[in-house]
Amino acid sequence: MEIKKLNYPDFAGQTYHAEIRSDRYLSIEPDGDGFAIEWKAIEPELVKELTDDMLSEWLESPVAYGAYEGEQLVGFVEGFLEKWNNRFRLTNICVFDGAYRHSGVGSALLERIMQDALASGARMAVLETQSYNSKAIAFYKKNGFEWIGFDRYA
Repeated sequence: MEIKKLNYPDFAGQTYHAEIRSDRYLSIEPDGDGFAIEWKAIEPELVKELTDDMLSEWLESPVAYGAYEGEQLVGFVEGFLEKWNNRFRLTNICVFDGAYRHSGVGSALLERIMQDALASGARMAVLETQSYNSKAIAFYKKNGFEWIGFDRYA
């Protein structure tokens, strides 16, 4: 596998497809002056098809990297420096095919873009995911990310 920088004009707006599979979700409920957060099982397993575009127009001077197996793009990561608050926002990380997940592709992509985050001088790197995307949450936590908030209505 090789990680290569993706050229913005060539990949902007390119559609990709992936699948999210999860057997649990984070339940976040008001509890006194705070919130109770716990994992809840999903049966049967949730399977959600995802179709999105790479390098959306709203991104400010994004950087992106692709993971290639030969000539085949098997995953990508994108992000940008939010100048207004000096945070580096990871807007997308995706390994398209489940056969390539748990093989180090996502970690290699994350490691590469975090080099850009550090070089940007950002005070932190942030990302968002859905409470039902348990595998993504585990991946981000394994790679040093922490919860800093949640949106119960997103």
